[in-house]
Amino acid sequence: MGNQAIGTSLTGHASNGMDGFTQNLNAFVSLGTVLGQIFIFVVVILWLSVRFEGVRVRKLANDILSTLRPWGLTLGFFVALISVSISLIYSEIIGYEPCKLCWIQRIFLYPQVIILGLALWKKTKDAAEYCLALSVIGAVIAGYHFYGQSFNPSALPACDVAGGASCALRFFVEFGYVTIPMMSLTAFLLIIVCMILKKSTAGKQG
Repeated sequence: MGNQAIGTSLTGHASNGMDGFTQNLNAFVSLGTVLGQIFIFVVVILWLSVRFEGVRVRKLANDILSTLRPWGLTLGFFVALISVSISLIYSEIIGYEPCKLCWIQRIFLYPQVIILGLALWKKTKDAAEYCLALSVIGAVIAGYHFYGQSFNPSALPACDVAGGASCALRFFVEFGYVTIPMMSLTAFLLIIVCMILKKSTAGKQG
């Protein structure tokens, strides 16, 4: 049963009266995850349209991207901030214990709030490169975690042996596929898209 979603039964580890809050948060964050994936898909389609479509479609796609580019850093910061906040709510308030792979993903996510926050404040130019590197590594780990939980639990570390949560344990599943590793993967991919938008802005200004 290590790779099965255990849904609301796991909220017994949290304080009494948290079931409704947990269910609502899971649904809300999962919906945000789906919307984030739609945003990623749309931006990728726009990038492809700029390169391969006809003149009219190319101009429309480029106009939309030109509107998004100046917001790349800000959007990336809020994605990182919201992701960190939600991860802390899950672990510190609801009581979902992070596994080993979750902790590794946090290592690559948490610093980005500070990096992007300082970049917005100081108007530094190198933050996108740092966050791209962190997010690519984080996305690979999150993707591996999602794959293991969903398709091949035996490929994951036996985290529960050391006393922590099992990496194969799914606390919930929404929309048939959204789990915590999928949320993490989506957050990293969103940051990657935002940083590429930011770098393309710098390139055009240069």
